[in-house]
Amino acid sequence: MAAHGLTALAVCAILGATATSAAETVPIDFINASSPTRCAEEDNVYVKLQAPGISGFRIAAEHPPYIASVTQDSTAPDFTDCDMSGDPRFVFTPRTVVLHEDAHIRLVGHTYATFWRGERVDFQVGDRNEPGLHLVQLLRRGPLRDNEILVVYPSDGYWRPKPLPPPQLPDSAYGSSFLIGPIEHSTRPYVAIRSIAFEPASLTFRLAFANGSTGVLAVSEATPERTELAVSLDPPVPTGQPFAALRSMYVERPQADVSLASWEANGAGAGAAPIMDFRAVRAPAARFGRVEPSRHNLSAPDIRFHAFVATPEQRPVRATAPHHTWR
Repeated sequence: MAAHGLTALAVCAILGATATSAAETVPIDFINASSPTRCAEEDNVYVKLQAPGISGFRIAAEHPPYIASVTQDSTAPDFTDCDMSGDPRFVFTPRTVVLHEDAHIRLVGHTYATFWRGERVDFQVGDRNEPGLHLVQLLRRGPLRDNEILVVYPSDGYWRPKPLPPPQLPDSAYGSSFLIGPIEHSTRPYVAIRSIAFEPASLTFRLAFANGSTGVLAVSEATPERTELAVSLDPPVPTGQPFAALRSMYVERPQADVSLASWEANGAGAGAAPIMDFRAVRAPAARFGRVEPSRHNLSAPDIRFHAFVATPEQRPVRATAPHHTWR
């Protein structure tokens, strides 16, 4: 599928970080289930990742190709044309807790006054358990300030990653989210999680899903170039169901957290299309992002899914000595 209304230079810019060797990965189906919206705070972009037997893959959050030109960010929410009055609403007692802190990282949890799901997920760090957190932030400690690199919403299974900020900015924005594990549907897609255990030494999150399966997500790199995550699922999600998904927002090209999908084609070239135009592609890697600035979450990263493996005997990520790339 050819790119629509994009210059060859723009397509190459976003495809450049997508290439991997076909010998290192297997292709999967990226299925677009997005729908139009006028609300910039609605996750209307929904791309499902499906293939039989996928037991591991990687997710990278990388700055958009125009990041060097961003000197003033744009991160304010825009609730114009939004009506969320029909969303489910469960009431909680707000709180904030520091779950872990050392010379390298901070882990902070928050319970909101209201949330769209009523489930209270266990969140464990060592012998400590804090149930009912709606947001958990992982921050990289720095000499001037701490910067978030990853957040998870335990009650609905949404994750948001971002790289460390570029030199000219004190911080950068979140944008697209992803889901991993057995995806279900209510008013929106979600993943039902029973518990999350975080291991600070290896930056590893161990997930117990409500259906009895398990998953592991480990941070392997956090630099100004990218935040890279290694994911494993045990057992793999059943055939015909998504094992992961991208969730994001698109109103129009100048107002979008993702506006372009690009992908490999297993040695037969590559493709790209506006996010709302493609229907399904089979590829060993794909990137979802922007090649032109947006007035919504201007510095938010592109998200790349790659390195899919379908080996049933693959072992989950081990929590041994840390192998992080910090810079």
